[in-house]
Amino acid sequence: MNEMRIATLRRERGWTQERLAETSGVAVRTVQRLEGGKEASLETLSAIARALEVPVRELFAQEDPAELEPGVRGLDERTEAAEAAAAAATMQQDARDRFVAGFWSFSTAVGVVFGIVTVLLLVLHVWSPLVFLLVGAYWAVRRPVGRFLLDSVLGARLDRRWPLSTATDVPVRAAR
Repeated sequence: MNEMRIATLRRERGWTQERLAETSGVAVRTVQRLEGGKEASLETLSAIARALEVPVRELFAQEDPAELEPGVRGLDERTEAAEAAAAAATMQQDARDRFVAGFWSFSTAVGVVFGIVTVLLLVLHVWSPLVFLLVGAYWAVRRPVGRFLLDSVLGARLDRRWPLSTATDVPVRAAR
């Protein structure tokens, strides 16, 4: 394996071996072995690099990335690709959640406007007081009908528009 710079990177941050182990999710003994020049799996190196917030290639003393073992170079490429895919999925999920939140806000606005119009028409004696039953019926069926529309009608369209997102009952942003 190539010469490691883990101890140097750790000390630059003012971290102990224990803190690096805790942050990366590996055992303290593993950190000690790595700093002592022992080999490690690519998964362990990836966890250490994530904790130190550096690409895996920066864990090694070589200046020329071509001198690194092919597995290490490939790990950096796979990590970058995975991070890009995760960012794209997050953006798509946020867009889908905004759409769903807008859908529910619109259905609420329709109910409020319907209630206000009903009260005005009752005050003007245009409608019978029984029309309040329609307002109650709207609020009673709004959630199940909205859920049906999102699941059956809009769900496939949302999946096509944002393929990396998933359907959520309540938008992630609103649930926080």
